[in-house]
Amino acid sequence: MEFPESMYRRKFLRNGLLFTAGAAAAGVSPILTESADAQRVITLNGAGATFPVPLYERYFREFSRVNPSIRVNYQGIGSGGGIRQMIANTVDFAGSDAAMTDAQIAQVSRGVILVPTAGGAVVMAYNLPGVNNLRLSRAVYPEIFAGRITNWNDPRIAQANPGVNLPNRPIRPVVRADSSGTTFIFTNNLSAVNPYFRGRIGVGTAPRWTLPNVLAGRGNPGVAALVQRTPGSIGYMEFSFARQNRLPVALVQNKQGQYIEPSLEQTENALETVTFPENFRVFVGDPAQGYPIAGLTWLMVYRRYPDAARANAIKALIRWILTDGQRINNSLEYTRIPPAVAQRAIAVVNDGVQGG
Repeated sequence: MEFPESMYRRKFLRNGLLFTAGAAAAGVSPILTESADAQRVITLNGAGATFPVPLYERYFREFSRVNPSIRVNYQGIGSGGGIRQMIANTVDFAGSDAAMTDAQIAQVSRGVILVPTAGGAVVMAYNLPGVNNLRLSRAVYPEIFAGRITNWNDPRIAQANPGVNLPNRPIRPVVRADSSGTTFIFTNNLSAVNPYFRGRIGVGTAPRWTLPNVLAGRGNPGVAALVQRTPGSIGYMEFSFARQNRLPVALVQNKQGQYIEPSLEQTENALETVTFPENFRVFVGDPAQGYPIAGLTWLMVYRRYPDAARANAIKALIRWILTDGQRINNSLEYTRIPPAVAQRAIAVVNDGVQGG
C-alpha cells in the first residue's frame, strides 16, 4: 500500500501540526513552500512530549545541518497527543515520556519501536516571594498534590524549613491540562512514595486532580507561565523549563532522607541503576538515590514506512541522536543514554524499520 509524502503533509496541515522545532517553541507556524529542491528533501514530521522540547530543538537543528536532505519538524503537544498521532498514522515519529503500553502498541497498525533518547528531572517550581531553598519532605509533597496540605504555613511544611517565614496563604497547585508524560513521571514518583496519593490520584498521563485552588496549564511552558505569574503557586515541570523561566525549585527529600537540589549529577545518580529490557520500556518510580523525581523520554518510530527513502531517513535520525546527539544532552541538563543501550537501540531500529 502506498503512502505518498503528500498524504503526510495534508494530514499534518489538517491537524495544525506543521511546526519546526524552533518555531514550536516560539509559538509560530511557518508555511513550508515548495521549491525546485523539494523532491530531493525528505521531511519527517513528529509531535508529542514537551519534556524534551529544548533538547529535541537542538537535535533536529544540528541533525539537519549535517544532513541537509532531511528536514525534521516537531511540535510539543504532550505525550498523550504524540501517542494518539502515532496511532492515527498522522506523523512519522512521536515523542513520549510515558512508554507506550502494550494496548497502545497493539493499535499501531504499522508496528512501533520505542527508542530511549534521554533522562531528566521533573521539578516543583514555586512562587513564594522571600522564600528561598524551600524543602519538601516525602511526607509533604505528595500530600500537597493530593489536596491534604492546602496552606503554606502548615506545620508539616514548616518542620523541614526552620527559620523560614512561610506565608499564611493558600497553596495554588499547578498541573498539566493536557495528557502528559511529565505528569506520568511526577505521579509515578508520588504514587510510589505515598499510598493516599496512589489511591486518590494514581499514576497516569492525565489523572483526575481532586485539588482545591488547582490551576492547569498546557505543556511544560504553560505550567511554567502560570507559576511565574501566580503568587502562592507550585507546579511540576521538566527542569530546563524552570531554569529558562528563572523559577526557584524545591529541594526534595529522597529515599535516603536527603534533601536534594535538582541537578544533572543528582538525576544521573537516580537513573544510573535503571536496567533497560529488550523493548527499552522502564518505569523509574522511587529511585534508591539521587534526585527522586526523574524519568526517561522516548521517540517512537514505525516498523514500516511507505518507502525505503523515508525508512532510511528515520534510521539516520535515530543513529545520529544516539551517537553525536547524546553529546548535547548534558549541556541542557538531560542525562545520556548509556552507550551500550544506545548501540542496542540503533541495532533494533536498523533491523526492525523497513520501507516499501
